[in-house]
Parts: sequence; structure tokens; C-alpha cells
Amino acid sequence: MWKHLPLAMHKAAPAAHQASVAAQKQGRFWEFHDRVFADQKNLEIDALRRHAQALGLDLERFEKDLLDTGNKAVIDRDAQEAASLGVTGTPAFFVNGRYLSGAKPFEEFAKVINAELTKLELPVPEAAGAP
Repeated sequence: MWKHLPLAMHKAAPAAHQASVAAQKQGRFWEFHDRVFADQKNLEIDALRRHAQALGLDLERFEKDLLDTGNKAVIDRDAQEAASLGVTGTPAFFVNGRYLSGAKPFEEFAKVINAELTKLELPVPEAAGAP
């Protein structure tokens, strides 16, 4: 599950998050997300509009949703939830309640997931290695 947490140090982050909610309303969140992450240095509003256009989004609706204060409320709720959980940066992950902060290699995720599977007495996939 994706949660929004636009960081204050990234001045363009609020608009990028707002645009991703607008894309989500048209069922294209992940495609939009992938395009934005592939072009992270260009998060200006015109670039976000170009991503929406390239995905074939209804641009009139996209523009309207960019300004929708209800979308900002969704983002604000996610940010408040992050703060309540002690999350101060991105990326942040929770695996069965276990917090992983920052970008992690696959092996660290596998270790945590395998430990949780073992705790639940579930089989650990062979390819994922032992906990």
C-alpha cells in the first residue's frame, strides 16, 4: 500500500503528490508514479501535466483534481499517520508491523519477511533463503 509523505525539503513534492492523487482518480496511479520517479529531477507542474498527457489521462479532469482540496486532505492524513508512527523520511516500509527505514537491499526485506513467516510457522520460500 502506498502512503503519501511529501517532505518539506522537496519543494515540488506537494504538487507531485497532488498530481498522483489526480492520476489515481483515473485509475493510473502506478503508471503515473513510475513516470514521475523515472524523472525525479523534473517535478514542475508542466512536467506533471506532460506525464498525465502521455498516459492518456483526461487532462481537464486531471487539472481539476490537481486543485481539489479533498486530495490534499488525503495527503495530509497520510502525513499525519506517518508522524504518528515515527516516520520522518522516505522510503519507509512496514512488514507485519516491523519498521524498515530508508532504501534497503532485497536481502534485508527477505530477512524480515522470512523471520515473520517463521514466527507464523509458515514456509519460507527456498529462493528467499533462511531467516
